[in-house]
Amino acid sequence: MKVYFDNAATTPLDPEVMKEMVKVMESQFGNPSSIHAHGREARSLIEKSRKTVATLLKTSPAEIFFTSGGTEADNTAIRCGIIDHGLTHAITSHIEHHAVVHTLEALEKNGVIKLSFVNVDEKGSVDYNHLEQLLKDNERSFVSLMHANNELGTLTNMERVGDLCEQYNALYHCDTVQTMGHYPHDLSKLKAHFVVCAAHKLHGPKGTGFLYVNHKVKIKPMIYGGSQERNMRGGTENIYGIVGLSKALEMAYTDMAAHQAHIQGLKTYMMEQLAQIPGVHFNGETDADKSLYTVLNVSFPEMEMADMLLFNLDIAGISASGGSACSSGTNIGSHVLNGIGANPNRPAVRFSFSKYNTREEVDFALSKIREVCAVNA
Repeated sequence: MKVYFDNAATTPLDPEVMKEMVKVMESQFGNPSSIHAHGREARSLIEKSRKTVATLLKTSPAEIFFTSGGTEADNTAIRCGIIDHGLTHAITSHIEHHAVVHTLEALEKNGVIKLSFVNVDEKGSVDYNHLEQLLKDNERSFVSLMHANNELGTLTNMERVGDLCEQYNALYHCDTVQTMGHYPHDLSKLKAHFVVCAAHKLHGPKGTGFLYVNHKVKIKPMIYGGSQERNMRGGTENIYGIVGLSKALEMAYTDMAAHQAHIQGLKTYMMEQLAQIPGVHFNGETDADKSLYTVLNVSFPEMEMADMLLFNLDIAGISASGGSACSSGTNIGSHVLNGIGANPNRPAVRFSFSKYNTREEVDFALSKIREVCAVNA
């Protein structure tokens, strides 16, 4: 038996999404920028998809720009938001995704901004009082804080951050890659200037996503070329990916409550069973109201060959992650776990679930985990 518990890294493509994409691949090959019939048909698919996304998020199609994924969307929001608005100060946390932290650090290194880091506690929760102090003590700021941490699952209160940013006239960028399609987002009420999506995190295709830019904010393109995306992102559009994204998001919203109940049930059950293993510790928030229901981060007791834990789980047929998948293959420990002061001598595993996972798979994983822990006891 092989089980996949690395859905925070990427999710399986939904068969219905695949069908929608294949249908387009077979018949709609026109360049959306062409004015002939083939081009117009392709263009109509993109605009229909844009309207679908905007309707689900309760915003205007004019505020949705399709990208190659979350990293491009984050980079565009951060670089263009800061540079085009002449901002010289930014606030983030040490546990943000590298698409955010590395972009901001590059801007600081090049002398564009001064970068401040808001405090987070041992569960990865933002210190909102410190955030307000940073906003108060500095000139107009750019704030980038993710909705759910991709390694811990800890949720940030977007509404509270948005209110503080409004109070101090700051621009607010929120990386919503892990929560888009898992929670409803009402962008007509949220006081965020930028939010992002990567389709492959919600059973859509890799290589496509979008950036929401609030109509009150004007930015210039990061990628120049043609006049695609209303002159905001040069390059021939990924029609198949865009259609797949909108279909995946539409399906996610249709069955969101049922999927949340199912996945939360699996996470809660796994936590209850793992808690019976002496020395196990859960990283991040464990309260269901404060934690992303798809992510469970577990530190196991210190053991010999701790760095082999993931390898042993893989050999046993369990695909999981030791942290952010974007850092896999490096010998550098998780910057997120380092940021919350986790014990570096205890191996940590992120299990992340999807609608396709079952109780049987959790039981299989638990049996293998107990075997590995027993051998290393």
